Amino acid sequence: MLKSAKTIFYRFTACLLPGMLLIFVVSAVNAQGRRKPKPAGVPAELQVTPYKTTMIADGRDETLITVKIIDSKGDSIKDARLPVTLIVSGDAKIVSINNVSANNASAFNAMKPNDSTWMANITGSCRVILRTGRTRGRVKFEAKADSLYTGSTEIHTVQPGIAHAVTTDKYVAKTVNGKILGADISFLPELESRGIKFSDNGKPGDAIQIMKDHGFNYIRLRIFNEPANPKGYSPNKGFCDLEHTKQMAKRIKAAGMKFLLDFHYSDYWADPQQQNKPAAWADQDFIALKKSLYNYTANVMQQLKDQGTTPDMVQVGNEINHGIVWPDGAINNLDSLSQLLYQGIKAVKAVSPKTIIMLHIALGGQSAESQFFLDNMAKRNVPFDVIGLSYYPKWHGTPADLKNNMTGLAKRYNKQVMVAEYSQLKQVVNDIAFTAPGNKALGSFIWEPLSTWEGIFDRDGKANEYMNVYPGIAKKYVDGK
Repeated sequence: MLKSAKTIFYRFTACLLPGMLLIFVVSAVNAQGRRKPKPAGVPAELQVTPYKTTMIADGRDETLITVKIIDSKGDSIKDARLPVTLIVSGDAKIVSINNVSANNASAFNAMKPNDSTWMANITGSCRVILRTGRTRGRVKFEAKADSLYTGSTEIHTVQPGIAHAVTTDKYVAKTVNGKILGADISFLPELESRGIKFSDNGKPGDAIQIMKDHGFNYIRLRIFNEPANPKGYSPNKGFCDLEHTKQMAKRIKAAGMKFLLDFHYSDYWADPQQQNKPAAWADQDFIALKKSLYNYTANVMQQLKDQGTTPDMVQVGNEINHGIVWPDGAINNLDSLSQLLYQGIKAVKAVSPKTIIMLHIALGGQSAESQFFLDNMAKRNVPFDVIGLSYYPKWHGTPADLKNNMTGLAKRYNKQVMVAEYSQLKQVVNDIAFTAPGNKALGSFIWEPLSTWEGIFDRDGKANEYMNVYPGIAKKYVDGK
């Protein structure tokens, strides 16, 4: 947190990160009219948690959306009573609030000013059931209240069609030996370029080695096609391009750790809210697009292999439950999506047959949507090894939801399942990620713990109390297993 010598005002800046998480970064500003952060226990925001963000456009599909009144720390305020406006944009409608039919609005003291808007008094939280119409597209759900930050979610409505297999080959999924206690530290070169030095208990050291000393055994890196583009992830500098990735891969292997490579297939962040084609592929037809994706994947893999740093595991796309390289590989085009994924998988296997393939979806606690996506990949015979889930409790449900989803997926698909991204609730999440029933729980990757909220290093690079959680996790679940 930055501080000024004068009276401190705070600006909450929404940063776009994987999963399109709206991470509110607190920074100090000296400006008239800025709101101070509200203290703990005072309503500050409406939290919206959807239990599906992909729905069938058949006029019948329904999902639960919870709306909670939370404070600035993210804690629920159960006794807060506020008038809240619920707005639906797109072909869908609210059919009930707190288990009371929308046809009986007076029963929950709600008004319906028009077909897309509801106004209701909410105490602590409410449960909304949303039903789709018959139009493919996107639906936006918002919850608003005076002086509170708005909560919202976007839902893709689809019509799946008939599945066509990408291959007739039978694939036997590979398994990872041992457990994974991993971290995505793709920001490291950028932080080091700013002069940040890392240390543990006053002793300077390499961030990767410090993490290894605390029990981490796997590092994840994201890679973008051309991040140096003007509209790319790192204009002019190119962080997270192939060359930066090759240098980081050498450091990972030199530390004796394993390496997961996360293809975004974009020049910018790819996540459930945006999966934009690299600029170089923008005008290509589908045949050319498949070839480009294959060639790019194979080239990256080959260059990493040639320097002795072949990835042990690869994500063919990042948080892909809404697809990749839109619009061709959008979730509504399931056959096209599966063909594109298959090109990436084939390219990885052509260079390194032993590399493990992960399909990474957000959906930590959204079991129905997880099954929808993976069922459709199974129908199309997409070969892969590991199921990866993102879990941020604000958007992906409760820890119990995460545990139930991991358990159900392991049983349904007979594959290893892991938490591929998380940050908060470190002990709780890892207890689930390593022990979910079914003997398929593989472990976890914490997302960007060097620089984001609840990082395991302070802003000046010093290892902190969050780092001290991990030796115990490693001893309990990883060491000797």
